[in-house]
Amino acid sequence: MKVLLVDDEPLARERLRQLMGDLPGYEICGEAANGLDAIQRVDADHPDIVLLDIRMPGMDGMEAAFHMSSMDNSPAIVFTTAYGEHALEAFEAQAVDYLLKPVEPERLAQALEKASRMTQAQEDGLKEQTDSQRSHICARVRGNLKLIPIDDILYFQADQKYVNVRYVDGEVLIEDSLKSLEDEFGERFMRIHRNALVATNRVAGMEKTTEGGHELTIKDCDAVLEVSRRHVAEVRKYLRNA
Repeated sequence: MKVLLVDDEPLARERLRQLMGDLPGYEICGEAANGLDAIQRVDADHPDIVLLDIRMPGMDGMEAAFHMSSMDNSPAIVFTTAYGEHALEAFEAQAVDYLLKPVEPERLAQALEKASRMTQAQEDGLKEQTDSQRSHICARVRGNLKLIPIDDILYFQADQKYVNVRYVDGEVLIEDSLKSLEDEFGERFMRIHRNALVATNRVAGMEKTTEGGHELTIKDCDAVLEVSRRHVAEVRKYLRNA
């Protein structure tokens, strides 16, 4: 089985390499030093198992695991951590297993044996643990995986059965519902229409149209979005207090 090693500490990855060398039936297919790189490697190399550190700079292991779980043929994930309190997080996320550092040979062998596939329970548990903490949106662009920082997103707009994500460098379609995005990012995005959420820090102003409606202008963006009648007061209040 193919195994991906993910840890921001080179010595920790080296120890795992040494321990894996004594275990038959497993092949290290790659390494990554952070969550973002790990997701790209999973997408490219399709490992069966990921040994994933929890505490890493940038995107932590819990969020990276959530994105991995949404991929086709998602890998089984075994969390690794130097902190005992993270074991509780791993259990709440329905982890296949977790390993405390320094990793012991016997425990590694047991964890790899258990990690045949990620279970649906783990996927659901990961979603519950990371919904309010995601720092990126994951999208497919011409077959390739793209991770968009939440800080770069201007607005979400429903487009038939998809949601269009407009961000500073372009736009992509994702399958998340607008309601789930509002539930997750409601403190940073404001609903202006039944089909649109706008990043509050990107709101430039609101103007009245010749037809009596209202439109929202967005900083650093040429798009103008309709504000529905029921949301005009909320937008006006936000602009007054901004």
